[in-house]
Amino acid sequence: MSVYKPSGTPYYHYDFWINGERFHGSTKSANRREAAAIERQLKERANEEIKERAKSGKAPMTFNAAAGRYWLESGQFLKHADRYFAKIKRLVDYFGKEARLDEIDDTAVAALVAYRRQQPRWGKAKLKTVENRTVTNATINREVLEPMKKIFRRARTLWHCSLPLEPHWREHWLKEPKERVRELREDERIALDAAMRPDYMPWYLFAHLSGRRLSETLIEWKHIDEEAGVIATPGKGDTVARTPLTPSIRALLEPLKGHHPTYVFTFIAQRNLRKKSLVKGQRYPIKPSNVQTVWRRCRAKAGVTDFRFHDHRHDRATKLLRQTRNLKLVQLALNHANIATTAKYAHVMQEDLAAALEESAKSRNSSRSDEALVS
Repeated sequence: MSVYKPSGTPYYHYDFWINGERFHGSTKSANRREAAAIERQLKERANEEIKERAKSGKAPMTFNAAAGRYWLESGQFLKHADRYFAKIKRLVDYFGKEARLDEIDDTAVAALVAYRRQQPRWGKAKLKTVENRTVTNATINREVLEPMKKIFRRARTLWHCSLPLEPHWREHWLKEPKERVRELREDERIALDAAMRPDYMPWYLFAHLSGRRLSETLIEWKHIDEEAGVIATPGKGDTVARTPLTPSIRALLEPLKGHHPTYVFTFIAQRNLRKKSLVKGQRYPIKPSNVQTVWRRCRAKAGVTDFRFHDHRHDRATKLLRQTRNLKLVQLALNHANIATTAKYAHVMQEDLAAALEESAKSRNSSRSDEALVS
């Protein structure tokens, strides 16, 4: 069959059979002559693949097939598997279902990275409440390069695929800014507390008191061990995030019992929303999308700038280290696997060192002055 244009799409499609095997899909071209040329190239490639399969008994793997197999063997068992599936699907949509894994090279990856760097951060060209900025380097590293590298590595090491053109991943990795340490001033803390929605206040206080990551703050009742005096939840990677059940946290959680059988933190619907099945006045579990929106509005209302939600974690760590002068305790509080990660807060101890040196200098100068008076 020659190329044709289905209804509802501007692109011509191809559909042909070779040795009883069907090949079909979009040429991604709206020009008939160009589409016909693409179809001829696809036929030549299909013939080559069939010949290669006859020799080796194994067909070249497509990126779509590799991504699907990776998902079944590994991806679906990762934390936040639904988000990881979305990352993989976007990659498959970009390359198309016919792209061969062994033909994706450095040029193809560089083009993909360039394409992603031009996309708006929130996935939309215009958004009323958010500044229209492009995706960050960290987002591209986590959502593009990291999953692709995992798929290629598994294909090479476990499935024994020949990948002579495998991209040099390190060369494509984008530079990320060093994580800064931002401490919350007292006037900022008061303003944020006053601006936070009352029904979200227990969750907000827990996040600030515990120093947990945002994804680790939405705890369930089963995560709380009253006898052991600890809150244990799945943490970053394959770790377990543990927070002591201090008297302050106990007092915070006690009034929440009975609000929901599963989730600790809930919110009260402000109005009826049919699409989300919300009824005004009723309580519902707080979800990540809820807290992101509420936090942005709270920060804007409080007039606090240059302070991300993750900075609560930095603030807690900085104040804890200043109080205890014990880096190991801060490591445990933040659930860092390696104390080297906690070392970025060592500037607090440097401040103490500077103050001690200055005090020593003043003491020395005072002694010299006393000696001069005596003489």
